[in-house]
Amino acid sequence: MIITFFFNYLNHHQVAVADEMYKILGNNFCFVATYPRDDRELKGGEDYSTRPYCILASESKTAEARAHDLNKYSDVCVFGAGNLEWEIERAKTGKLTFEVGERWLKRGWKNMLSPRLLKWWWLHQSLFRRQPIYRLSASAFDARDNELLGCLKGKHFKWGYFTAVPEGYLRQKPREQNICVRIMWCARFIDWKHPELATECAKLLKEDGYRFHLDMYGDGELKNSQEAWSKRHGLEGIVTFHGNMPNEQILEAMKNCDIFLFTSDRQEGWGAVANEAMAAGCCLVGSDEIGAIPYLVLNGKNGLIFKSNNIGDLYQKVKSLIDAPKYRKQLAEQGCMDIHTLWNPKCAAERLIQLINDLKETGTTTLMDGPCSKT
Repeated sequence: MIITFFFNYLNHHQVAVADEMYKILGNNFCFVATYPRDDRELKGGEDYSTRPYCILASESKTAEARAHDLNKYSDVCVFGAGNLEWEIERAKTGKLTFEVGERWLKRGWKNMLSPRLLKWWWLHQSLFRRQPIYRLSASAFDARDNELLGCLKGKHFKWGYFTAVPEGYLRQKPREQNICVRIMWCARFIDWKHPELATECAKLLKEDGYRFHLDMYGDGELKNSQEAWSKRHGLEGIVTFHGNMPNEQILEAMKNCDIFLFTSDRQEGWGAVANEAMAAGCCLVGSDEIGAIPYLVLNGKNGLIFKSNNIGDLYQKVKSLIDAPKYRKQLAEQGCMDIHTLWNPKCAAERLIQLINDLKETGTTTLMDGPCSKT
C-alpha cells in the first residue's frame, strides 16, 4: 500500500507522524511539500526537507512530475490545508482520500466571507460530494462546523498535531512536586490567547494567601501592558515574564512546572502546547473552546477544563489543584500517560493505517477512542 501526504511544508507539526509512517511503510510512504521552502515557516527550527521520503514539488520539474504521479496512483493520499488544487486532481481518480484540517468557523459565520472557505465548500457540494473523501479533524469542533456547512456528514475522524514524545519518560522516577506551586503559561501575548486570565488568576491567588509562582513565556503586543498591570497589582516576584525562548528550554521548564494554564479562546485551532505540557507531566487547565482540549482532556481525570474567558471558573479550577496536591499529581500523571500511550506520533501513524484498512473492509472505524476514532 502506497500512502502519500501533501502538505505545504514538512515542518515540526508534521515531521513526527511522517517519520513514523516511514518507519512502518518504508519507500511506500512519501511526503510532498507543495510550497517552496520558507525560513519563516521553520520558525528557527530544523529544516526537515532532507528526509528520504520528502519530495519538494516546487523545486524542480522532475519532483513536480513525481508528485503528480503519486497523487494519481497512490492507494491513499492525505491533504493538508492549502492544497485544494492537488485534491481536485486526486478526486478525479475516485481513490481513497483524507483531508486534515482545523475548524473553519473560528470566528463564527464571519469566516464565510473567506474565498478559501467558499471554494472548499463549493467543491464539497460538487466534485468531492460522492468521492471517498474523509476528514481527519485536527479540532474537536471541526466536524460540527463542517456539518453546519452541509459537508462531510458522518465522515470525520479524530486527528490533531502530534508532538514528539521522549522515549523512556514514563519509566523515570516520578518527579517531586514543588513546595511553592509552579504555574506556567506559554503563548503569544495577543488578544485571543488571553494572557490577562493568567495574571488575573495570579492576583486572586495572591489575595487568598496562596504560595505559588507564575512563569509566563512568549512575546507580543500585550506583553508590556501585562507586565505593567502585574506591577500595579503587586505581583513582582510572583509573576515572571521570560519573553521568547527556544522550544527546548520551554520543554525543560514544563518538566519543573506543576500546573499549565492554556487560556486561548475558539480561535485556537489545535494548540500543540497542550500535548507538550501533558507529556512533560504538567497538570493542564485548558479552555473549553480550544480545539485540542475536548480530545486530550477528560475533565477531572487527566486535567481540568474551564469555561472559556471565565476568570472565576479558571480561578476555582487552579485553586482546587493547589488545595489538593495528591489530586493534582494524579491528574498530571494520567495526562502524561495518555499522551505517551495514545496521543503520540507512533500511535497516530499506526491508527491511520488501521483506519484505512477498516474503511476498505467495513466503511467505518473499529477504533473507539483516540486518534482515528469517530468524532
